[in-house]
Amino acid sequence: MVNEHGGNIYGKDIRLDFSANLNPLGMPASVKNAAASAVCGCDRYPDPFCRKLTEKLSAHENIPAGNIVCGNGADDLIYRIVHAVRPESAVIGKPTFSEYEKALREAGCAVSEYAPGDISALLADSTDMVILCNPNNPTGTLTGSGKLKEICEKSLEKNIIFLCDECFIDLCKDAEKNSAKQFMNKNVIVLKAFTKTYAMPGLRLGYALFGDTGLAAKVRGTGQFWSVSAVAQAAGEAALDERKYVAGAVELIAEERRYLSEMLKSCGFTVCPSDANFILFRCDIPLDGMLLNEGILIRNCSNFRGLGEGYFRIAVRTHEENKMLAETMKKVMKWQEK
Repeated sequence: MVNEHGGNIYGKDIRLDFSANLNPLGMPASVKNAAASAVCGCDRYPDPFCRKLTEKLSAHENIPAGNIVCGNGADDLIYRIVHAVRPESAVIGKPTFSEYEKALREAGCAVSEYAPGDISALLADSTDMVILCNPNNPTGTLTGSGKLKEICEKSLEKNIIFLCDECFIDLCKDAEKNSAKQFMNKNVIVLKAFTKTYAMPGLRLGYALFGDTGLAAKVRGTGQFWSVSAVAQAAGEAALDERKYVAGAVELIAEERRYLSEMLKSCGFTVCPSDANFILFRCDIPLDGMLLNEGILIRNCSNFRGLGEGYFRIAVRTHEENKMLAETMKKVMKWQEK
């Protein structure tokens, strides 16, 4: 039952996927149209430097184009950044996204883990690199601006590379106030992706913002030459115009997250407070298997370090979908009681 990541609907009869944490509004029509139109140009190689997309990202993020690197999803950039930096030791959270550790270990890096909120462990003198997921996956908790400021300042003081993964932050309220981007220095990298914000995981498009132009150039020179397809680049350009769509999703997620949290509590489950578009909770029954029999996929989180059996994660979807999940969950709970 346990998959390495969410969204693995293949080979299963799935009618509702709550395992993948995407914008519940779905991919915008403008993005779909841009992607479809770009197919006509696929008889030519894509721009290896994503020039048009990078210029648009520069205006969107208020960061110089030379400090932005696009990649084949955020995962691609995690591996490329680690490959470019080549840290001998690194610190990551527990629990957190598994690809950080995988990338670091593949590069021969010694990996240490820290408990949430333990900044002293984050910035140990022996550390070359710190990776923080903000908001964290799978817990959904945001690291506040005060802690982010301290981490950014200490990373510069101790010459530690600080990679802050903010792939979910644009779907949170007060995203700008809780972003490491506001404390940028030459040792800070902010990782972002179109995947979650614009519900386009199949197109694979991410980008990283660098405080240091030289490090950005170094990462840009890693990996495959044509890392981002022409279709993904066109879709990304269109997505950046969808500001009202993102704002609407943020409001919807905040409202529906409350609805789902209350529903989970009413079932007797332990619910972790979340700022993100997903919720981590704990229960003592094999809920993932029970829901899968009803065509609903949720994320079994037992393979996250620091969690274990009984932890599950659900995405925040539309109210109609969330209501269907609630009704199905109550139905399987009644079966369990029998």
